[in-house]
Amino acid sequence: MDGNLRRTAGAGPPTGRSGAGRRRLAHPGAAAAGAMAVLLLAGCSSDGAKDDGLPPEPGQRPKSVTPFWVNPDSKAARQMSAYRKDDNAADARLANKIASQPVAEWIGVDDPRGEARGFTEAAAKAGREALLVLYNIPHRDCGSYSQGGAADGNAYRAWLDGVLGGIGDRPTTVILEPDALPHIADKCTPQKFQEERYALLTEAVGKLKSLPHTKVYLDAGNPHWIKDPGRMVEPLKRAGIDRADGFALNISNYQTTAENTKYGKQLSAMVGGKRFVIDTSRNGNGPAPGGDDPENWCNPPGRALGTPPTAKTADPLIADYLWIKRPGESDGTCKGGPKAGAWWPSYALGLARGAK
Repeated sequence: MDGNLRRTAGAGPPTGRSGAGRRRLAHPGAAAAGAMAVLLLAGCSSDGAKDDGLPPEPGQRPKSVTPFWVNPDSKAARQMSAYRKDDNAADARLANKIASQPVAEWIGVDDPRGEARGFTEAAAKAGREALLVLYNIPHRDCGSYSQGGAADGNAYRAWLDGVLGGIGDRPTTVILEPDALPHIADKCTPQKFQEERYALLTEAVGKLKSLPHTKVYLDAGNPHWIKDPGRMVEPLKRAGIDRADGFALNISNYQTTAENTKYGKQLSAMVGGKRFVIDTSRNGNGPAPGGDDPENWCNPPGRALGTPPTAKTADPLIADYLWIKRPGESDGTCKGGPKAGAWWPSYALGLARGAK
């Protein structure tokens, strides 16, 4: 899509195909149980950089800045730990720019209940909120890098029920099915699959909102993918935006925060004043120049980390700036990258090096 993302469910979040507006995502690689174990080991280790110039192991961000959990066993944290062991202070500090921030966890397909429970329990023990991405809708990503998803509607419902059981009553924010609605708006998803998709998303919103402490945001693309926000109104309404907490923009993409803010405010006015979140994980330098590259959304060089995750957005309509796409994970096998969702150390360092 010219304004999409791509991700890999079960293996990694989507990525960002579709030219200027797409994205790619990749699922979390760390097992939930491992994340909890490391959390217990790393709980008191964030008092500042050491005299040797090496950064500390990741700790939690102040709740006044962001309520979301920092996973001490993330891919970025593991990479930083490897650099620390090698006394590579320069690269450790760069990796720490990612490892020290709360990044969304993409729930895989094999053990949705166990992963959701592991992440939410670890977050709750740290006094924080889990940020999860559900990316398993049937026929996802229109056959591109993150193609796949549940085999059919019943398989999706069973997977979702596992996620619901894993979340329980723990505070959680869910980004629901990136690309699913924008792919309807841009006609990438065939008509024959659309009614089922709306039904599954409506059910998912309802079930997630029936949990006592769960927020839900539906994906609404980005301003360079679905250029007219009015095209997202019917898809959002048919998917249950009235019950959801709001919508998400720029997932796995590089469009600027300013452009997403303008677009989001226009769309919000059309769907009852709903709030929205913006993925700022890789938009620090904005999008790559278009040129003649039809995949300028896929692993573009010269990009940078954007605004760190925070609830301090200075705008009542913007609920949070979030890192939904996991910085450092590939968009797909383009421009020398590994498969979608795989950790790519050199790309991660480039994003961190370019951050303002």
